[in-house]
Amino acid sequence: MTIYALSSGPGLAGISVIRVSGPDTKKVILKLTNKELPKPRVASKRKINKIKDNKLIDEGILIWFPGPRSYTGEDMAEFHVHGSKAVVEAIHASLSIIDGCRLAEPGEFTKIAFQNGKINLLKAESISDLISSETEIQRQQAVKIMSGKSADKFNLLRERLLKVLSNIEAKIDFPEDDLPINILKNINSETKNIKIEIEKILNDQKVGERIREGFKIAIVGPTNAGKSSLLNYLSRRNIAIVSEIAGTTRDVIETHLNLDGFPVVVSDTAGIRESKDEIERKGIKLALDRAESADLNLIVIEPKSVDFAEFLSNFEPKKSILVINKIDLGFDHLNNEIEKYESVQISIKQEKNLDKLINIIKKNLKNKFISNEDIYITRQRHRTNLEKCVEHLTNFEKKSSIEDFDKAAEDLRLATRALGMIVGNVDVEEILGSIFSDFCIGK
Repeated sequence: MTIYALSSGPGLAGISVIRVSGPDTKKVILKLTNKELPKPRVASKRKINKIKDNKLIDEGILIWFPGPRSYTGEDMAEFHVHGSKAVVEAIHASLSIIDGCRLAEPGEFTKIAFQNGKINLLKAESISDLISSETEIQRQQAVKIMSGKSADKFNLLRERLLKVLSNIEAKIDFPEDDLPINILKNINSETKNIKIEIEKILNDQKVGERIREGFKIAIVGPTNAGKSSLLNYLSRRNIAIVSEIAGTTRDVIETHLNLDGFPVVVSDTAGIRESKDEIERKGIKLALDRAESADLNLIVIEPKSVDFAEFLSNFEPKKSILVINKIDLGFDHLNNEIEKYESVQISIKQEKNLDKLINIIKKNLKNKFISNEDIYITRQRHRTNLEKCVEHLTNFEKKSSIEDFDKAAEDLRLATRALGMIVGNVDVEEILGSIFSDFCIGK
């Protein structure tokens, strides 16, 4: 099957790129241009016509990539035309009537590239991350993964495990032959060293996932403390409704921000108080759940929030900032219980000390995002498979005697498979759908 799709962004633009890939790509070129194939990988000017009546659609640039020297590994072509919705739709309409052609599914071009051995799964994911990147730190991380350093690391660990496994399988195949003492010692030391390396990779404070998904900040506190006003100030637009009526916010309101190059997801939550309203109680539960899963909590209160001290004790000090709002109203002293906590005193209404609060948030971000070690994990999928690998290696270490070689070999096979799942060196059809469905159509 030959697939096609708009690979550039939708909407008005100077140029739109329509990509075609598959065995009938040559036929597509001949039918749309009524001319011979251009030279491979050379931009050639061509008139693009409707197939039904041969009327001119547009004049643009055609690039012909014969397989396997193409992005997908198949015959592929790119039509660079004027960025008009009408032009793109007319070309798509002509392509749709060619036998064996259909519109591509999300990520299908990259999926075909993976299946044809042009890229591994980590590079496929990094392409998606690069396209989706909104901040400089996200772009840098995606480019690093694309360079292949992570894939090289996981492939090397896998090859080392395969070498150990080959020695164990040799003993299984030839039980009458004793393995040399040095090989037996190497089996134990090598698997132990690999396990230590993987545990070190896992102990990364989830920096890679934070960069890719965004640092999660939850704004929590009692009703009418100014939580929604703070969200609006940080985002520089009116996202949340601000009202003097208590309980206005009942659901979690979320926005993605770029804070000095750091990706941030800020959530405004329902005011926490005793409530008989069932919907509000559900909102309060959502607020507490969001606070628990957040990387940083901004606990916004008023100077007179005397009943909130007990609530503060439930939050981890290392991931919480106490924000005392409405200092413009004036107050003699804070509640004794609240005074025990370090706080930032602000006035959102008069924009007092908000720069101080933002600087504290930025400092917290830098501490969370900066790592002295190389980042290898950017998705939960990677982490899960590494954890499985460690689990199987732990089971391997528990084998008490030389007679356990059969069971030990299975542990190593499973550990090796877990590593292979990350890069795609095993049958991974069951995970391809979930990975490539996140891509845009045309990629």
